[in-house]
Amino acid sequence: MKMDETIDDYFGRVMKVSNKMRSNGEEMPDSKIVEKILRTLTEKFTYVVVSIEESKDTGNMSIDELQSSLSVHEQKFKKTPLEEEMQALNVNAQGRGRGSFRGRGRGRGGREIDEKEEVLLMAYVELHGAQRSDAWFVDSGCSNHMCGDKGIFSELDTNFTHHVKLGNNHKLNVAGKGVVKLVLKGVSYAISDVYYVPELRNNLLSVGQLQEKGLDVLFKGGEKKTCSIFHPTKGKIAESIMSANRMYVLIAETCGNEEEKCLQIDVSDKTELWHHRYGHLSYKGLLTLHNKEMVVGLPEIQQVKATCEAYVKGKQHRVPFPKQSAWRATEKLQLIHSDLCGPITPSSNSQKRYLISFIDDFSRKTWIYFALEKSEALHHFKLFKAFVEKQTGMFIKCLRTDRGGEYNSGEFKEFCDKNGIKRQLTTAYTPQQNGVAERKNRTIMNMVRTVLREKEIPRSFWPEAVQWANHVLNRSPTVAVKDKTPEEAWSDKKPSVEHFKILGCVGHVHVSDVKRTKLDDKSVKCVLLGYSSESKAFKMYDPMEKRIHISRDVIFEEEKKWAWKKNHSAEQNMELEWENKQNEEINEEGDENDAEGEENDAEDENVEVDAQPQPQFGETRVRRPPIWAADYTSGEELSDAEEEINMAKIDVLNVDFLAFMIISDPTTFEEAVKDQKWREAMNAEMNSIEKNQTWSLVSLPDGAKANGVKWIYKTKFNELGEVDKFKARLVVKGYAQEYGVDYTEVFAPVARMDTVRMILAVAAHRGWGIYQLDVKSAFLHGELEEDVYVEQPQGYEVSEKKEMVYKLHKALYGLKQVPRAWFSRIESYFIKEGFTSSPNEHTLFIKRIGGNILIVSVYVDDLLFTGNSAELLEEFKRSMKREFDMTDLGKMRYFLGIEVIQKPEEGIFICQRKYAAEVIERFGMQHHNPVCNPIVPGQKIGRDVAGEKIDATLYKQMVGSLMYLTATRPDLMFVVCLISRFMASPTQLHLAVAKRVLRYLKGTLDCGVWYKRGAMSDLVAYTDSDYAGDIDDSKSTSGYVFMMSGGAVSWSSRKQPIVTLSTTEAEYVAAVACACQAIWMRRILKEISHVQAEEMVVLCDNTSTIKLSKNAVMHGRSKHIRVRYHFLRDLTKQGIITLAYCNTEMQLADMMTKPLKLVSFQKARAAFGMITLSELNLSET
Repeated sequence: MKMDETIDDYFGRVMKVSNKMRSNGEEMPDSKIVEKILRTLTEKFTYVVVSIEESKDTGNMSIDELQSSLSVHEQKFKKTPLEEEMQALNVNAQGRGRGSFRGRGRGRGGREIDEKEEVLLMAYVELHGAQRSDAWFVDSGCSNHMCGDKGIFSELDTNFTHHVKLGNNHKLNVAGKGVVKLVLKGVSYAISDVYYVPELRNNLLSVGQLQEKGLDVLFKGGEKKTCSIFHPTKGKIAESIMSANRMYVLIAETCGNEEEKCLQIDVSDKTELWHHRYGHLSYKGLLTLHNKEMVVGLPEIQQVKATCEAYVKGKQHRVPFPKQSAWRATEKLQLIHSDLCGPITPSSNSQKRYLISFIDDFSRKTWIYFALEKSEALHHFKLFKAFVEKQTGMFIKCLRTDRGGEYNSGEFKEFCDKNGIKRQLTTAYTPQQNGVAERKNRTIMNMVRTVLREKEIPRSFWPEAVQWANHVLNRSPTVAVKDKTPEEAWSDKKPSVEHFKILGCVGHVHVSDVKRTKLDDKSVKCVLLGYSSESKAFKMYDPMEKRIHISRDVIFEEEKKWAWKKNHSAEQNMELEWENKQNEEINEEGDENDAEGEENDAEDENVEVDAQPQPQFGETRVRRPPIWAADYTSGEELSDAEEEINMAKIDVLNVDFLAFMIISDPTTFEEAVKDQKWREAMNAEMNSIEKNQTWSLVSLPDGAKANGVKWIYKTKFNELGEVDKFKARLVVKGYAQEYGVDYTEVFAPVARMDTVRMILAVAAHRGWGIYQLDVKSAFLHGELEEDVYVEQPQGYEVSEKKEMVYKLHKALYGLKQVPRAWFSRIESYFIKEGFTSSPNEHTLFIKRIGGNILIVSVYVDDLLFTGNSAELLEEFKRSMKREFDMTDLGKMRYFLGIEVIQKPEEGIFICQRKYAAEVIERFGMQHHNPVCNPIVPGQKIGRDVAGEKIDATLYKQMVGSLMYLTATRPDLMFVVCLISRFMASPTQLHLAVAKRVLRYLKGTLDCGVWYKRGAMSDLVAYTDSDYAGDIDDSKSTSGYVFMMSGGAVSWSSRKQPIVTLSTTEAEYVAAVACACQAIWMRRILKEISHVQAEEMVVLCDNTSTIKLSKNAVMHGRSKHIRVRYHFLRDLTKQGIITLAYCNTEMQLADMMTKPLKLVSFQKARAAFGMITLSELNLSET
C-alpha cells in the first residue's frame, strides 16, 4: 500500500489484480486476499491490524468486512487534534498483563512490553459539558476499572501499587485500589476493585470486570447506537448513547459514603429471584434443594416468612385428605400413572384443548403431551411407551388411570393386553384412587395459573407454561422421592438449574451477522416461553413478528414483562378453566411437590384399585392423523412460527419432550468445578500433564507471547451408550497462533477406513484376533520444535506466581502442530522398535520376526494391532506400556463409532447400530415407519430451483451424519452421495429423500458387513457407471466395490468430473478409478503378507469398455477421451489389471450408480456380505 493511498483505492487495486489472477485459473479465496491486505498495509495501520487479528477469525473474514473496519479507522486518522486527541493503543487478546505487539519480525516495528504491566486500551478524549469525576468511559479493552480522582473513592487501599502502560510506552502508576460509589438512575451502586491512577484524565469502566460481577453489557447498532448495562434482577441500570467520537460515556454522580446497592446480588435478592424462577416454589422447597444439594447451580437460599401474593392467588387449596395404603414401585416403569386434564379454556394457539400426563411411580418424573381430542390418548401413550422403554431398556408393567372413555376403550385395552401391560382402573367417581396423576395435573395447572398471572401472559400460551412448569417440577423436591429430584431419580444424574429464568420475562436475543445488515440492531426484544430441545437454549417469542427464536445468546430483564397488545387483554383477564374431577377432594397421596409449600412429612403412598376394566361409553372419536403428521408438542408451538421452529419442517416430534434429557457437558470451568466428577477429571488431566513433564513455569521472555488455555469437557460413552468416563481436557487456544512463529508444519496422517477394513478382512480370513490400545493423553507425548508459552490454567494457578507462564516442552491439545508432533513421536518409536512404515499408508506399521508378523494401524491415539503370534502381540503391549501411558482395551470392540464383534472360528462383524440409533433420534425419526430401500427405484433428483428452501445447516448435519454411516454401510453409499450434491441450496424435495434414508436406516439398525473365515482371500473388484444420470449437468456416476473374505472392503460412488459422450466412455472412466484403487489396495495387502494373484480381475458389464481397455479400438468413438484415462490400457498390457465381463444381474457395483428395484437392491446388499445381528445370531465376545 502506498503512503498516500486511501483504503478504498487500495482495495480497488488489490481486487483488480485478484480478479485477473482468478480469470487465469489461479485460486484466490477471500481468506488469502484478506491475509495479503493485512500484511501490506502501511505502518499507521499497525495497531489496527493487531486489533483485527486478535479479535476476529481472519480465516473466515470477508473482504467487505475488512474494508469496512479499516475505513472506520482511516476516518479516525483524518480527524484534527482539536476534535479529539486519540492514541491508538494495543492490548493482547487474553489481556491480564501479558500483552505484546505482534508486528515484530514483519517490518512494522514491534515494541517490548513488560509482562508485569497492564496494557491499557482506551482513547483520550477531551470531555465537554461534564465534570471529569462524573464521566465514566465504558471500555471493553481495559482489564480493570480505573479512576483518576482520589476524592470520589469511598474506600481506598493505598498500599496497593501497580502500573499500566500506554501505546507510546508512557507508564501510568497505580497508586491504590478501592471502592467508588456511583448514582445511576437515582440508585447508589458500589464499584469495587477500582484502580486509582492519578495521571488518568478520564474514568474507565471495564466491560470484563462488570461481567465478572454478574452484570451484562449490551451494545446495540442501528441509528441510535447504545451501550446498556443490565443487573440480573433489576434489569437495565444504565445506558449510554455513542458520542460523536465513537465513545460510550456514562454520567454518574458520586455518593461518598452513602448507603449503596452493590453491583452484585445479595442472598435475599437471590432467594426471591429463584422463588420466581422456580414458578413460586415454596421457600422450604428451595431450602431443601440447596441444603441437600439436589441440583447443580442453585445459590445460597434464605428462609423467607413473607407471603407471596402471586402464590396465594395461583395455588391456594384445601387441606389434604388422609393417606391410605402404602405401596410404591421399586423400579422404573413398574407403575405408570396417567390422567387427562381438560378441556382447557381458552384453546392454545394451535387449538389444543387437553393435556395428558404420564408419571413414573418410582421416580415421579412426569411427561406431558397435548391433544385436540380425548381420543388421542392412546396415540400419545404409544409415543410415550416407545420413548421411555427405549431410553431405559425396561418395559412398562402396569398403567393406572381413571375410567374415562379415552382410557377404557376396546382399542386401548387391546393394545395393553398385546404388550403385557397390566391395567389398574379407579372405581367410578373416585378420583382419589388416581391421586398421583390427578394431583400432578393440579400442581402443574396451579403453577401455570400463577406464572401467567404474574407476567400477564395471554392464556392461549398455556401449553408453553405447562411444559415449563413440568420442566421445573421435575427438578423440584418431592416427598415421594427421598433427597432426590424426579429428574435425578429417573436419569441417575443430578440436574442443573443454572439455565432457569422467570417465564414470561423480557429477553434480548442476539441476531447473528448473517441475519442482519450492518445498520440493523444486534438484538431483538422477545419474551421467554421456555426451553428448547437444544441444550441450555431458550425458546424466545417475538410478539411483534409472531415468531419463535431458539437461542443461547440472550440477555434477560427478569423483572420486566411484555406490554401485550390490546387484543390480548381479554385473554390476560381470563381464567384458565378445565374439568376438575372433584380435585379439591383428591387424596393427597399424589405427587406432593414442595412446590406447594405445604407441610407434609408423610411418605407418598398408592391406593389399591380394581385391575379389571368396567365398560363405559367414551366420547365420539375423531379420525386420527397419519403417523407422519403426529405432533405431540404442537400445542407448545405457535402455528405462525412452525416453520422457524421446525427448521425446514423436519418432524422433530420429541424436541421439547427431550429437553435437557441428553447429558449436558459443562461449557465453562465455573460450571464444571461445582461437580465432583468433573473436578476429579480435571485433576486427572493435570496429573497426566505433570507426570509427562509437559511444561515448566517460567517468566515470559521479552518479545514472546503466551497463548491462552481453556478446559473442554466431554462425557465418553461405550458401545452400549453407557457412560464410560468423564473426560476433562486442557486445550490451547490455537487460533491465536501465528504461522512461521508459533508453528510451521501441521499435517499428520490417520488410518483410512479402507485400510482398517482390509486388516479386518485379512484377520477374519486367517482367524486372527484384533486388539486395541489407547494412548492416554497422546498429544502430550509429542515433542515441540518451537518455543511455545501458555497461560496458567484456570483453577490451577500457582499462588504468588500468577504472572508467570508455562513453557511447553511437549505438546498440548489445541496447538496446531500437536497432531504432527504426536505422530512424529510414535512413528520414531515404531522405527526404533524394528517396525517398517508402509510407504502407501503412513499409519500402517509392520514388524516381521522369522515367519511371524505384527500389523499395527494408528488412528491418532487409537492403535489396532493383529498378527499370527500371541507372544509377539503380548510383547508389543508390554513395550507400549513401558514407553507410554496406555489403556489396554482388549479385543477390538468399539472403534470410532464402529462396533466390532469377533468370532475367531467364524469371522468378524462390523456395524454402527448405536450411532445409527443416535442419528435417527437426533433428527426426530424414531416414530416414523421404516421402509425397505433408501431411495425410490428409478428416482432422479435435481437442483429443484423452484422448490421450497429449507435450512441448509440442518440439512448438512443430516447428510454429514449419514455420510459417516457409510463406513460400514455400502447400501447407503449411492443415495448419501446423491443428496450431498445439494447441500448448498437444499429444498423440501431433498429433505424428503434424506428422511427416507433415515426411515430405511431405522429398519436396518444392526445391519453391517460380515467377513468370514476361510472365504475367498483374493481381492475381487466390480466397476460400473450409469450414463448421464445427473439431470442438471448430464454427468455420469462412477461406482466400484471390492470384495474379500466374503464381504465388501472398499466401495465408492462419485459423480464423474467430465461429461461423457457414450456409455462406453462413462464405463471406461469408472474402470480407471477402480483400477487406481485396486493398485493401492494390492500394495497394502502385499505389505501385510496377503499376496494376491499376479493379475487382478475387475468385473465390468460393458463389453466395449473391455475391448477399449485392451486395444485402441473404436478410434472414431474414443479419440476424444483424455489421455489420463488410457492409464487403464497400460495396466492391462502389463498384466496388473484385466477387465472381465459379468452380466448386469451379477454386477454388484450397480448399487453404487443408480436406484435399484427392491429385489435387485436386496440381492446386491446380501452379496456385499451385509447381514443383521439377529440373522447371524451372534453373541458378543
